[in-house]
Amino acid sequence: MALNCSRLGRLIFGVHTSTEACSKRAVQQSCGGYRVGRWYCSVTHEEKRLEQGCVSDSTVTPATSAQVQELVLPGGRRQVLKDVLPLSAFLTDTFGRRHNYLRISLTEKCNLRCQYCMPEEGVKLTPRSQLLTAEEVLTVARLFVREGVTKIRLTGGEPFIRPDVLHIITELRKLEGLKTIAVTTNGMNLARLLPGLKKAGVDLLNISLDSLVPTKFEFIVRRKGFHKVMESIEKAIEMGYNPVKVNCVVMRGLNEDELLDFVALTERKPLDVRFIEYMPFDGNRWNFKKMVSYQEMLDCIKQKWPNLEPVPGEETDTAKAFRVPGFQGQLGFITSMSDHFCGSCNRLRITADGNLKVCLFGNSEVSLRDCLRSGASEEELLDIIGAAVRRKKKQHAGMFNISQMKNRPMILIAVQYVSTNNILPTRPHGGAHSTRPEGSA
Repeated sequence: MALNCSRLGRLIFGVHTSTEACSKRAVQQSCGGYRVGRWYCSVTHEEKRLEQGCVSDSTVTPATSAQVQELVLPGGRRQVLKDVLPLSAFLTDTFGRRHNYLRISLTEKCNLRCQYCMPEEGVKLTPRSQLLTAEEVLTVARLFVREGVTKIRLTGGEPFIRPDVLHIITELRKLEGLKTIAVTTNGMNLARLLPGLKKAGVDLLNISLDSLVPTKFEFIVRRKGFHKVMESIEKAIEMGYNPVKVNCVVMRGLNEDELLDFVALTERKPLDVRFIEYMPFDGNRWNFKKMVSYQEMLDCIKQKWPNLEPVPGEETDTAKAFRVPGFQGQLGFITSMSDHFCGSCNRLRITADGNLKVCLFGNSEVSLRDCLRSGASEEELLDIIGAAVRRKKKQHAGMFNISQMKNRPMILIAVQYVSTNNILPTRPHGGAHSTRPEGSA
């Protein structure tokens, strides 16, 4: 079956002109008690499946597998395209960004109360009945993987608080096409769970650690547990995780004086220490003076190690990576505020209550939970997901505008900062969530 070349071009390069854009249809969608009129791409899930077995037409040359194609560009130039066809048009936005990485928050609860993650007074938690069940999590995951997602990261809150987490991971591991299962955790309960996690199929671990000084750690996270986190890091290394990613949110006046100590950890251990710029979320009292920029951190580290060298990475990597020559591990910087990486963003997020967020800093959400529970078909879910992805903006609003915007507290989004408490946040579109800082690549 021939593959329409203009659709392939849009899939790769995001060429969306009025004449080239795929035909659209107006649809009245009923879901979760609301009815809206939206434009949806007329490319269906079934059409996508049929095209995965395509043969060439005048501009597409067949390759040795359905996952490698050769595109003939103007002037006879040829470009090999890998892993293109399996990614659905539903997961490609109007800027050509292909979203093959899904972050799923399993819970809003956490056993820490990190200052950068949530208000001091806590947040109201979504009633359990309104959170995604294990089967709903797996249903959503299966749909996204079938459409081309190859990496899923489980977040929270603290994902290991959820009692069925091992069952969810075990079932995710069975999904054909899913290459990577990652988990972001605060490390408090990790050590005792590691054997089961390794057996279930967890490939990558991100562990939050914001200070190497026990008393300072307790001040930042408002709980004890420093030694539990350090034990988890050591045991993860012992069990063969390489690298073990350590996420540190840097805040002026709290822990910026520990940058060199964190880098020193990478000398003899296979750690990837990632310094995360302090980001604004509801209730964390963000202000510009508390944020330490990537450039400031880099300059400080280079004073100690002037031969610090950059480490090449993938286009979609969130971290700017570096290594001290001779050190076993490496370090990186998550520069969400001072130098955004929106242009290469390939991530989507599902909150614990089932809302789809196409941008961490966006305040628009759509409830997949409500659609699932109202009996929406797979095709209807794909239409809703595709419409949300196509509404994704080119980039976030910038650090000063973001600080003025209404968004969920970090604990309720699924990023990478962290809480326990039974007190639900205001939800821009009918849901609460969970999170942690955006260093979990």
